[in-house]
Amino acid sequence: MIHEVSMPALSSTMEMGKIVSWLKNPGDRVEKGENILVVESDKADMDVESFHSGILATIVVPAGGSAPVGAPIALIAESEAEVAQAQEKAKALFAGVATGAVPKPVSAPPASQPANLAPVAVPAAVAIPSPNGSGSRRILASPRAKKLAQDLNIDLSTLRGSGPNGRIVAEDVERAAALPASAPVPLSRPVSTVPAAAPAAAPLGETVPLSTLQAAVVRNMNASLSVPVFHVGYTLTTDALDGLYKQVKPKGVTLTALLAKAVAVTLEKHPLLNASYSEGGIHYKAEINIAVAVAMEDGGLITPVLRQANRLDLYEISRRWKDLVERARQKQLQPEEYNSGTFTLSNLGMFGVDRFDAILPPNQGSILAIGASRPTVVATPEKAIAIRSQMQVNLTCDHRVIYGAHAAAFLQDLAQLLEHNVGSLTL
Repeated sequence: MIHEVSMPALSSTMEMGKIVSWLKNPGDRVEKGENILVVESDKADMDVESFHSGILATIVVPAGGSAPVGAPIALIAESEAEVAQAQEKAKALFAGVATGAVPKPVSAPPASQPANLAPVAVPAAVAIPSPNGSGSRRILASPRAKKLAQDLNIDLSTLRGSGPNGRIVAEDVERAAALPASAPVPLSRPVSTVPAAAPAAAPLGETVPLSTLQAAVVRNMNASLSVPVFHVGYTLTTDALDGLYKQVKPKGVTLTALLAKAVAVTLEKHPLLNASYSEGGIHYKAEINIAVAVAMEDGGLITPVLRQANRLDLYEISRRWKDLVERARQKQLQPEEYNSGTFTLSNLGMFGVDRFDAILPPNQGSILAIGASRPTVVATPEKAIAIRSQMQVNLTCDHRVIYGAHAAAFLQDLAQLLEHNVGSLTL
């Protein structure tokens, strides 16, 4: 029997997938549940495993190529005798692939030999041949650990994983290679909550194709054009926030964590700002999940999500945020870690931007644009002149769900928290 391997749908919004690499070559034996390729989805690189055992007879879409979700990308033959048959079938049905045409689905075989698709879920596992060569045993390992092990020539089968369920993580590989904790990790990207610098400019006059990530951003932005939105701005005095940040920064707390916590706590009082429009009415979300926009180094935008931020303390939020950003820059986030946000923060203040309008993400009712905090001459309630640190924020809302008074009340309560009760965020 010949089985069809199809481009898997790795997220609910994924329409196209790009093959980063094949982990198997034509002619290699493939076991059911074994990872056979790496696919770049909208915003992450994910391992894809086979639903069938057999021989990888032919690869239709090579590494670097793209195909729509559900399109065939390879054929697996169950026996040696069927390999030639699969290769001939591929030549006839996928002749257009070499010229860049989208592959057509394999025609259905007789009812006695149904073709099966092989889009799969993505557990991070790697198959290691057993010593006697009779088969392979699966070892759980993160994508970063597998890449690092390959770079350092470390045999994963000799390691004991310290992650959940015995999963091998990058730190296990580093220890095996006798790397000190502070040593740089090969091919890893810097951890930073600051948006990455813009990618190097292409030669003038050339058109550079969009990456999979950039194309996903385009689709999301186009979808937002149909939403009636409005903007409400507010000026926050940040002297108290700045003072708290100086106290907690040495303990590893980031400004992102402070803002995410403050917004999440305020959303508890304003559930409508955490809701979204649906055909059936207004969908009130069960959780408060704060997404924070992060620019990727190679172009595009991703929004790692701090789930249930209202229930986490500042230190846990900071630890999770550091991990999310690190894995986002390495394209290792799972879909639920970047598409489950219920409210989004976009901060360009570190670039000195005073104010800007943020575009509403799909399936959300609000997004808060945060500008820079800077010393400003103000008139005090006592009619005196003083210098205060002030920050402009601008809330973009879906007018089908939220009205002006709702947005103003939310911003007023957020200002009250940050200006007069910010210490409560550490409780």
